[in-house]
Amino acid sequence: METIILAGGSGFLGGELARHFTALGWQVVILTRLPKPRADSVREVAWDTKSVGDWAREVDGVTVVMNLTGRSVDCRYNVQNRREIMESRVNSTRVVGQAIAKCKTAPRVWLNSSTATVYQHTFGKPHDESSREMDSATDAKDAFSVEVAQAWEQTLNEAKTPNTRKVALRTSMVLGLGRNSVFPVLHRLTKLGLGGRQGSGKQFVSWIHVEDFCRAVEWIIAHDELSGPINQCAPNPLPNAEMMRAFREVCRMPIGLPASEWMLEIGAFFLRTETELIFKSRRVVPGRLLASGFEFRFPTFREAVMDLEQRLKSHASS
Repeated sequence: METIILAGGSGFLGGELARHFTALGWQVVILTRLPKPRADSVREVAWDTKSVGDWAREVDGVTVVMNLTGRSVDCRYNVQNRREIMESRVNSTRVVGQAIAKCKTAPRVWLNSSTATVYQHTFGKPHDESSREMDSATDAKDAFSVEVAQAWEQTLNEAKTPNTRKVALRTSMVLGLGRNSVFPVLHRLTKLGLGGRQGSGKQFVSWIHVEDFCRAVEWIIAHDELSGPINQCAPNPLPNAEMMRAFREVCRMPIGLPASEWMLEIGAFFLRTETELIFKSRRVVPGRLLASGFEFRFPTFREAVMDLEQRLKSHASS
């Protein structure tokens, strides 16, 4: 039986991946700080995210290790939060690499989370993996996200795991129904008549349906030629104003009050988050996935939102 280890897999993406690979007949092991008994076949194993412990024995001989660990960036970027955001990503990547290096039988593939935020803020030509221009933002808040992404990938690249294929998943906004997904939040705002453009509405949004995210992970595992950075996003990023229009159309809500930049800055302050998550223009495309032959089930934002709206209705009626 094939085995995948999901380090830091107790959240939204880990849950979706666990269901996906369990359905394929894989054994799924989740590394988490607070393991608990489960009714399904998934096993949870304790780890502290920053040191090699007993959990490392789980890594020996498995097919895939996927590291999803990282403190949420949905917070204010104060000194403590910045440190936790950086250290949670770098330390977990470092110890996963150390565990793999000690294996008698190394995993075939190591997938490590990264972020599409590593690319330049742009309204022009979209970025694929061949783009050399990383973000050179002078604003300290914007530069921090890029520094995190670069340190994250550098730690992965420096790990001495010659018998394991390494992939950095530069993931964009993932749309799904689970907790910590942005879809329920935007859906609720739209239903309340607050689904207008945010800021200028011109900033591009890169995204991916959670089903395509899981399918792409499965695809990458199966294709040995895919290593290094890979953009996990749909092929059609769109401006924020168009994104919110799609929400209104699918929700059949004719009214969508816009939110100006100053309103969002005030709101972000009271919600203890950062407006960079909204204002940065992320125009990223999945060049390597498309070139390898991967086909998206939800290539457009409207298709993705329509599917999730139907799933939401099905859950509500069941």
